[in-house]
Amino acid sequence: MILDSEKKQTILKICAKYEGYNVRIFGSYARKEATKNSDLDLLMDIIKGKSLLNTIALKQELEDYLGIKVDIVKPHNLHEIIKNQVLKEAIFL
Repeated sequence: MILDSEKKQTILKICAKYEGYNVRIFGSYARKEATKNSDLDLLMDIIKGKSLLNTIALKQELEDYLGIKVDIVKPHNLHEIIKNQVLKEAIFL
């Protein structure tokens, strides 16, 4: 899958619908190493107080739109071992 500007804008709109912001990609898509089997790794903040069901609904809508698996990670949930690497390679949409 190619993340063109139209897809990026739609991803941002979907994230905003579920109150996600500061949306960044990391992993294989950020490194331009994605294959047809790659998932999309998103790092984002979500308005405090939103439920886990909100995040699950966001993930499902993104997967339905993109046709690939999507992983959503909040910055404060990053494990210390990978945190610096993820933050370094993360690219804002």
